Amino acid sequence: MKLNRRRALLVILAMATSVAAAAAIALASPGSGATASVRVSQASEQHPDQVLEWNQIFVDTLIATNTRNSSSQRLGAIVHTAIFDAYNGIERRYTPIFVHDQGPSGASRRAAVIAAAYTALVALFPSQEQPLSDRYAASLAALSDDGEDGGQSRERGIAWGTQVAQAVLAWRAADGFSASYPPFTGGTAVGQWRPIPPDTMMSAQGLAFTAPFVVESNTQFRPDPPRALASDTYTEDFNAVKALGRRTGSTRPEAQTELAPFWEGNASVHWNQAANQIARANHLSISDSNRLLAVLNIAMADTAFTIWSAKRHYGADPAQVTWRPLTAITLADTDGNPETVPDPDWLPLVATPSHPEYPAGHPAQNGAAATVVLSHFAEGQTFTLTTAGLPSQTYISIAQARADGNNARVWGGMHYPSTVAISDAVGEAIANYVNANSMQLLRDSRLSR
Repeated sequence: MKLNRRRALLVILAMATSVAAAAAIALASPGSGATASVRVSQASEQHPDQVLEWNQIFVDTLIATNTRNSSSQRLGAIVHTAIFDAYNGIERRYTPIFVHDQGPSGASRRAAVIAAAYTALVALFPSQEQPLSDRYAASLAALSDDGEDGGQSRERGIAWGTQVAQAVLAWRAADGFSASYPPFTGGTAVGQWRPIPPDTMMSAQGLAFTAPFVVESNTQFRPDPPRALASDTYTEDFNAVKALGRRTGSTRPEAQTELAPFWEGNASVHWNQAANQIARANHLSISDSNRLLAVLNIAMADTAFTIWSAKRHYGADPAQVTWRPLTAITLADTDGNPETVPDPDWLPLVATPSHPEYPAGHPAQNGAAATVVLSHFAEGQTFTLTTAGLPSQTYISIAQARADGNNARVWGGMHYPSTVAISDAVGEAIANYVNANSMQLLRDSRLSR
């Protein structure tokens, strides 16, 4: 099934009808949702939610290891599949993701969460075994729901959570991500992606061949081919990013200059931070937090696989326009479009990633993540996001964070406005599919909170 572009193109028309229009959209009050603090639920602090606790530990681990964005979505999906199936295997509220066995009677669901998360994280981040072991011990020490049976409930939960995580890890070990693939270097046809020195090949190519968690295949939501070099859309795209994304002499204001590198940060860190803080502020139950974060991380992972598969597919086709703005602007005298003027000295604000421009990874992640969060909460929420080495950003609007994250790809000189709009729509479609087709409520479920 191909993604219908009609809806995405409506966004493109709003973003890129002219250089002035694109600039006007990019100027739309970035970060205007800033406030002084993040609301934290006192109830959540008094009654710890182990799902949110270990989600935060996952985020902390990504930050501590400086894990690349391209690897993070898959890791988040593995961790939260293990957590979800461990808790849900005892609760039996939803259809499982992977492990269909029922947990042992009388097992502690909270202990199962702790053990599943710890087992998955230690396997995925072996360098962090000691800090993770310390947090595991502290988490278990704080656990109170042992069933008043001398700890048997807790021990059954630990054994079950460990078993579930090991099954999930074994499943994903053969998903194609870590296999060896020949280097991909694109091509030199006009409009085709090629590495920008010092890079020599496509990065994170394994994502293009990784089996998804929930969607049927990496091509189910593949977007249509990108705009042609002679199209009005390409002309508008070219001139918009040329004006807004240049390192010096840009038309963007200082606020956008600050946000572009901020939103180059890890999308899994950003959107898990948002979901975790919003869940706490809205007093979400541990069962609901469990599903929220599983849907979020799986939607983001399946979006990453879909986007990288499309990058690899279109990047290999010399007839498709996948070159980055830096290549396009410096070689514009070769594109056959009289409305694009070359600038051999043009440089982007943010360093260009080494993979084809179309479609775009970060905007697709923003579309997927924001769609999941908005399916659970009202649009107006307060949350603070961080990127290593830069000032944090606080928002009071999910939509504003999504817009800033998307526009930052143009402000940074890495993507064209039409690519951003189409990619966001891909992520939204995948998020809606995961939410509607996985982890579905069982008719005879009995919720215990």
